[in-house]
Amino acid sequence: MMGLKRVSTPGVSWSVTDVPALATAIRLRAVEMVAPHGFGYLGQALSSAEQVAAVFAEIRPGKDRLVCSPGHYIIAPFAAAIELGLMDPAALTTYGEDGSPVEAIGTENSPVVDYTCGSLAQGLSAALGLALGDRLHGSDARTFVLISDGEMEEGQLWEAAIFAAHHRLGSVVVLLDANNSQVDGPVDSITTLEPIADKWRAFGWGVHDIDGHDAAAVVSALSAAVGVTDKPSVVIARTSTVHGLDCLPENADGHFIKLPPALAGAALRELTRRLEAQNA
Repeated sequence: MMGLKRVSTPGVSWSVTDVPALATAIRLRAVEMVAPHGFGYLGQALSSAEQVAAVFAEIRPGKDRLVCSPGHYIIAPFAAAIELGLMDPAALTTYGEDGSPVEAIGTENSPVVDYTCGSLAQGLSAALGLALGDRLHGSDARTFVLISDGEMEEGQLWEAAIFAAHHRLGSVVVLLDANNSQVDGPVDSITTLEPIADKWRAFGWGVHDIDGHDAAAVVSALSAAVGVTDKPSVVIARTSTVHGLDCLPENADGHFIKLPPALAGAALRELTRRLEAQNA
């Protein structure tokens, strides 16, 4: 497979010099993981690729924390970790299999991230516990939290948002993947969440509302968010679960994409060509 140009110490540290290229590599690795099964949580990697790539560019190895709240999004951190040399590429072959640490839905045993969970909306609460503990221990570690817009339907998320603002946990930065997708259909057909940005502001958070597939915008918003230390920040990334793969049919179900062999082959070729062009 065509790989990403990287400067890393396998299993220890990494350096991301090209966020757009890493985002493409995340999509490519995710297709490789899902292809043997013929279906899976590919859409979550397609929508969050730029966010995950930007976070890995921002995180200080061995110091900062990464929480992936929606367990089915774990495919994207796995893909990034494999691409950056933090996991054995052979792990790709066991993704989603019984007994594999590379699970289709993350658990407390998942590698790479500091916390993930199957039940939605619990990740932010856990992240705040980590951040508050770091404060009490005098650590300047930052905690990055990937959440989904569907989780905003859960009361626990808003309880955590209130807690974070009250305690001025400025070390916490949320990346909200607003892809308007959940298992029951478009989020806005189930629950009206807008105005999302105004809600977070009202809860005392710093807010950045951006195009989540504009890598430069994600990097800029993330940089601005970590510069705020007196309150938590959220980057609302407007995304699509079919972004970055032109070969997908128009009616593709982005939440759980079906990927038969012919379509998987087309996806691998498309993303490989794109990554080769970015690495040229």
